[in-house]
Amino acid sequence: MRTQRSSRIVIAFRSLVACALVALGLVAFGVSPSAVADTSHDWRVLAGSQSPDGSVTGARFLPGEIWIDQGDTVTWVANSVEPHTVTFFPGNGEPSGPFNPGDPSQVTRIGSGAADGTYQNSGLLTTVPAGEDFGPFPPFVTPYQDYTLSFPDTGDFVYYCLVHGVMMKGTVHVAAAGTAYPFTQAQYDAQAAAQARAIRLDGNRLRAHALAESGQHRVMMGADDGTAMVMRFLRPSVTVHVGDTVVFDNSQSMGDPHTVTFGAEPMGPALDTYVPAATYGGGDLSSFVPPGLTFAVTFTQPGTYHYICALHDVQGMTGRVIVRP
Repeated sequence: MRTQRSSRIVIAFRSLVACALVALGLVAFGVSPSAVADTSHDWRVLAGSQSPDGSVTGARFLPGEIWIDQGDTVTWVANSVEPHTVTFFPGNGEPSGPFNPGDPSQVTRIGSGAADGTYQNSGLLTTVPAGEDFGPFPPFVTPYQDYTLSFPDTGDFVYYCLVHGVMMKGTVHVAAAGTAYPFTQAQYDAQAAAQARAIRLDGNRLRAHALAESGQHRVMMGADDGTAMVMRFLRPSVTVHVGDTVVFDNSQSMGDPHTVTFGAEPMGPALDTYVPAATYGGGDLSSFVPPGLTFAVTFTQPGTYHYICALHDVQGMTGRVIVRP
């Protein structure tokens, strides 16, 4: 009996050893574990950020850098109403001019779907569903909520948001297949959340400073510092008298233009027309105000006049002027 039991133990042990040798043989015969099962990963990066009420938005990819392996994919997910693009230029180039919403190569999805050294563009990424208003874009523009790109080659791949230019930049570092990952997706998500909180705090600081500069006769047109953007008129409601002038001031902006638009929204080239001063007693009036400039409006008739930023009204950038006799 003892002999039979010993034999069974020996057989079982030999079977375990044989299984282990087979597993090791996969490597010995040149078959790597990654060849046995697909170990490629899809990683997630957020395009932009915004506060819960949409008043502060961030012009950053979150996180700004990610380390992946050859053969992996990255999915960028829209994270704000403010639209962004994910754009790779040949030779790791960069945007050469201002954003042009009428240029199909900037606002539509273009490319092979792989970072292969050619121009790859996501089109406009926004949390606004297709078919709803997300800005003054041509009718051929379709918004997207995510964008996926594969990375067949190793190297460092730099990309930009065309809407916000060189200040909104990201990098994908691609190592050889099988290289250990320095961070998990959960760690990248934690980095993104921390960066988004920092952007909101920065935006709140900008808002407080701009609000301190405003008054019944001066409305600050938001504020931005290249990272956080305040998408509100400060003060959104002012009360003046007939003959008074209200100055709409975009001096707190580093890069964001805004409009002051009473009545109908202008379309095409009229949207980009800067008017430094005007009188107003009703009807249609609009001025495209670049960073650092102002728009002075003298009111000639009593009434309550509502206005918007035609570029950012969907984010809540609206206001009113109450004119008393």
